[in-house]
Amino acid sequence: MSEMKTDKKKPLFSNFIAPVLSFLLALAFIWYLVFVFMQRPKVVSLSYSDFLNAVKKKQVEAVVIIDNQHIFGTFAKGTGLYGNFSTFIPYSDAELMPLLKVHNVTISGKNQKRSPISYIFNLMPILFMGMIVWFLFRQNSMQTSRSVQFGKSRARHYDGAKKILFSDVAGQEEAKRELAEIVDFLKSPLKFISMGAKIPTGILLVGSPGTGKTLLARAVAGEAGVNFLHISGSDFVEMFVGVGASRVRDLFEQGRRSSPCIIFIDEIDAVGRARGAGFGGGHDEREQTLNQLLVEMDGFEGKDGIIVLAATNRPDVLDPALLRPGRFDRQVAVMLPDIKERELILAVHTKKIQLNDDVDLRKFARATPGMSGADLANMVNEAALFAARKSKSHVDNEDLEEARDKILMGTARKSMVLPQKERAMTACHEAGHALPYYYLDSVMPLHKVSIIPRGHALGITVGLPDEDVHSRTKKSLLDELVIMFGGYAAESIVYSDTTTGSQNDIRQATNLARKMVCEWGMSDEIGAVSYGQEDEPIFMGKEIARYKDYSEETAKKIDNAVRRLLDDAKKRAIELLSIHRKQLDVLSAALLEYETLSDAEIRVLLRVEPVRERSDFVSETGFTLDDDIKKRKQKRKTSSSSKAKPKEKELQGNLLFSQEDEVANTKKTEKSKTSRSSDVSNSSHE
Repeated sequence: MSEMKTDKKKPLFSNFIAPVLSFLLALAFIWYLVFVFMQRPKVVSLSYSDFLNAVKKKQVEAVVIIDNQHIFGTFAKGTGLYGNFSTFIPYSDAELMPLLKVHNVTISGKNQKRSPISYIFNLMPILFMGMIVWFLFRQNSMQTSRSVQFGKSRARHYDGAKKILFSDVAGQEEAKRELAEIVDFLKSPLKFISMGAKIPTGILLVGSPGTGKTLLARAVAGEAGVNFLHISGSDFVEMFVGVGASRVRDLFEQGRRSSPCIIFIDEIDAVGRARGAGFGGGHDEREQTLNQLLVEMDGFEGKDGIIVLAATNRPDVLDPALLRPGRFDRQVAVMLPDIKERELILAVHTKKIQLNDDVDLRKFARATPGMSGADLANMVNEAALFAARKSKSHVDNEDLEEARDKILMGTARKSMVLPQKERAMTACHEAGHALPYYYLDSVMPLHKVSIIPRGHALGITVGLPDEDVHSRTKKSLLDELVIMFGGYAAESIVYSDTTTGSQNDIRQATNLARKMVCEWGMSDEIGAVSYGQEDEPIFMGKEIARYKDYSEETAKKIDNAVRRLLDDAKKRAIELLSIHRKQLDVLSAALLEYETLSDAEIRVLLRVEPVRERSDFVSETGFTLDDDIKKRKQKRKTSSSSKAKPKEKELQGNLLFSQEDEVANTKKTEKSKTSRSSDVSNSSHE
């Protein structure tokens, strides 16, 4: 981020001028060598005696006397000697000039003055050798400096140019309340010290990736108005022994110089893993770094004005000594946002983009359970990219819907061409998943169904819960099994055959049924007993494996109970779709024509009563959305009540069954519900 800066940063000029200067000097030296050895004419050096003999033999054509000391001459043609020569006059010779005149030698004189360039050329070798010596010394000093700086902390300093406050963090109210106490201490430490209280010197933020742990740490620094040092746990780890411990010492020394300050260690599990768990024994570099961290956290008190914040998504692997009181006294859970918080987060991120007025953020908050704040920010950004790709002026519902589907289910493969029969079977399969949503009591509302391939799936059926569900009843789970077998049952009814498209449905149904039997006590045969213990969680709830802690006889009973749940669900799905066979055919045909149908469009097509008007969940959070968001929602309600969608009008004209057929089917459904009421228990929580 732009506001995160290193403590010491070398200017670009100092790193740029040395290689450029070296290159220019080397180029000048090469030019000097070329000028000296290639441009200079070939000259024969003669002794003065040989020169006089050559003059007497008329072998010299012309001479140039330079400063009465040097003679530069040219041999005469036809003498067998070619080129130029030079000689030096050792003494004043009065007979030289008459001798040259007698033998008709052309005489000229020159008083040579050396130009500054000649001095530069003469000094060039010396300068070049000096540059080499300077470069070698500089490299040696840089190596020494690097060895000294290698053990320095790589913490980045937050300069506060873009201050982040708690008001900038949507949701996470419990975590903010825990951290507000730290802010109060940094602002008014005497209030706590006078009472004899000790503020926690270390706080561990625990949560899944993308939930805002780093953002909360920066918000604490912004609220308190203190310095903020940020470093990653991996920055301590090096291949050289002692470097990590040295960086820990330097980090806390920086903190003391910057007091009051917050030291934030991100991904502390990279350096704080439990000792003795690795293959390096008790003396490897990582454990030395951890030991130094433990010593430093013991070496300061609240009066030092240093608060250590750390973040991890793997608290189970941390060393117990790191988590004891006096070091990390408090653990703050940073959970995934619920539906109310997701709407607030979407409202924050959509402020930065051009959003259409009819966008319903509450609908997308309902449609994104389990998404973190980072996931929601990514979804909004993907929607903006989709809108820009289509040259739109605003981001609309279609762009956000496409972005959500891309993140959850993969990119739509609209160019994929399916054979007509396979496409028809896919439409039948997805219609079989969609219909039970309208005829079962304990399922979430349907959102949409599509036969456009995404990722590895040829079609999708998406439900949309009214609110986040934290506890499930047995009845709702049994109904969910029916929905999972809906595609399989539809293929069996219409084509008297099944396809491989049910592979994932069967796998999910089997896993759900096994959890109902082994973990949730929802089988009358097995009872309320937990079977199959899980290993320790390694990544916020995801386990490595499950080991068997029951006998073979019990395993057979478990398998029989799981199979009975699956068989009953498949039977119910076949019965339900057989009763509503005409609706199944209508929905399949509509999917073949339109490829994607929403809940409202299916209700028009099947003449199903609209769902109740749901309350505004945001009003229950204690927060208020911006005025423009409220106006946008009010405008959307007004526009939706004044006109119907074009596709819905078209679907109303394409109804393939009458109202009387629907009444008859409804009576059959009620009769079927009465006959199987003895098979389903009322409610059983997880």
